[in-house]
Amino acid sequence: MAYLLDANVFIQAKNLHYGMDFCPAFWDWLILENKAERVYSIEKIADELHAGNDDLARWAAERDTNFFLQPDQKMLTVLGDVARWAQGQDYDPAAVSLFLQIADYFLIAYALAHGHTVVTHEILSDSRKRIKIPNACIGLKIKFLTPFEMLRRERARFVLGEITS
Repeated sequence: MAYLLDANVFIQAKNLHYGMDFCPAFWDWLILENKAERVYSIEKIADELHAGNDDLARWAAERDTNFFLQPDQKMLTVLGDVARWAQGQDYDPAAVSLFLQIADYFLIAYALAHGHTVVTHEILSDSRKRIKIPNACIGLKIKFLTPFEMLRRERARFVLGEITS
């Protein structure tokens, strides 16, 4: 089982908890876990990150298709299943239309096709105005968790080295 990271995992890490300037270990951990075939994201998420034109955009640009996975035949095959699920729920038509145009749709499809766990900061919502990742995951029987749950599950540790004066 591997993890597929939502854009908000990268963005909130950069802006809040794991700033690239003070917690490079988080970003190194992502790269190491990717090399160990445990952490990925998808090309559509990379596209969102590149739009930021900042340190995160540059970091994402340095990753290759082994980190930001491209659509494959397996994923393309289940896009229709994800679309049918979204259309079969009680969401506003505009919410369904938006969902089918954004990276979340492709992230969910990739996770469904490959049995991956989605990692996101999004939370369940009763709103019919937007399809949230956790709602889609539950509806399609995809595992999901927060970045903090992933880090704890994987026993990630960001420990300072010896401090010299």
